[in-house]
Amino acid sequence: MSFRLGEAEKKDLLERFLRYVRIDTRSSETSETYPSTPGQWDLLRLLQRELLDLGLQDVELDANGYLFGTFPGNLPEGRTAPVVGFLAHVDTYPATPGDGVVPQILPDYDGGDIVLKGDPSRTILASKNPLLQRCVGDTIITSDGTTLLGADDKAGIAEILTGIDCLRRHPEILHGPIRVGFTPDEETGNGTKYFDVKRFGAEAAYTFDGSILGEVEVETFCADSATVTVTGIDVHPGMAKNRMVNALRAASWLIDRLPPDHLPETTELRESYLHPYVIGGEVGRLEIKLLVRGFEVRDLEEREEDLRRLARETEEAFPGCRVEVNVQESYRNMKVVLDRFPEVVGLAEEAVRRAGLQPKLGFIRGGTDGARLCFMGLPTPNIFAGGVNFHGYQEWVSLEWMAKATETFVHLARLWGEKEPK
Repeated sequence: MSFRLGEAEKKDLLERFLRYVRIDTRSSETSETYPSTPGQWDLLRLLQRELLDLGLQDVELDANGYLFGTFPGNLPEGRTAPVVGFLAHVDTYPATPGDGVVPQILPDYDGGDIVLKGDPSRTILASKNPLLQRCVGDTIITSDGTTLLGADDKAGIAEILTGIDCLRRHPEILHGPIRVGFTPDEETGNGTKYFDVKRFGAEAAYTFDGSILGEVEVETFCADSATVTVTGIDVHPGMAKNRMVNALRAASWLIDRLPPDHLPETTELRESYLHPYVIGGEVGRLEIKLLVRGFEVRDLEEREEDLRRLARETEEAFPGCRVEVNVQESYRNMKVVLDRFPEVVGLAEEAVRRAGLQPKLGFIRGGTDGARLCFMGLPTPNIFAGGVNFHGYQEWVSLEWMAKATETFVHLARLWGEKEPK
């Protein structure tokens, strides 16, 4: 049975998305609260009301900012199906402004450059964004260039809720019970910190947090975070000769010697990297925070050994300086788990086909909540949501790609309704 979004449903999808992106939900790595920012609560409370309006049951927003609800199944009496879950995160990337988003809507995109009216210096050049050529004729949404857009992951939220609304309006589409979840603080790596898999109560789940049309992502990076602490000797600069050891200079020396072939700006595909993204401190002591990424654990080990080697070399180059490297595990490649659940992935591929697309199994040079959830006992592939250029001022999304993601949601719900429970 085919299903396609009508024009009214696409209009609803767009209106939902625009409503969500106007709420500033940037997360914070320095906050001691959870969720880390009040704006996330604002969106969660709005979504709580919308879930209730759509007829979901057991709607609960807990003290940690996890919003769960159940859309009841409509299978004939005597038929049952397993519970499937759908997830998206409410926060946006903390390092790019997200307050006062002014969406630009370009219907019938012509394939040319997209001028961002709030800051034309950030024009989205078609020559540097080849995916735009796949969207000629589509409706493209951007910010005005003074903020990010927030398609990561408010496109996913809008798609899930529009999909639920479609199921509500089309009772002829049979499905089993559906659990919906919206989570905070994914961008800071804390999206599953207090996630209760048992309470969520699904056999499997899907995050709608991917990018390119038709992709089902089944691999993520393995990820660690590293903190390099550089301790120098601070004395009055007027009396510093042969006494001061400047931690700032030592840290700069170390960063400058990170392996040039293993940086985000020099790698692609399955290549690993070290990414220094925060530095703070003073002459006597400072910290460098780095992301360590690779698809295999051995890649992480190699990059971390690079860091430790540089720490030793920095101490030799700056006598009296002490450099410590502390590494913490973030998440691991979800493929290890998903390989044990081929049907979960296969149903996603079939849903994409039923939406009229050719599915492509892909990998993420990044992570999702699903990576951690897989290792917590909930197999969770990632479905495309349509956004491109995540985290930056030049983020954009195609409404037609979002519509296809919504159709994929509807077909997934139907396919899970045809499954026999375990």
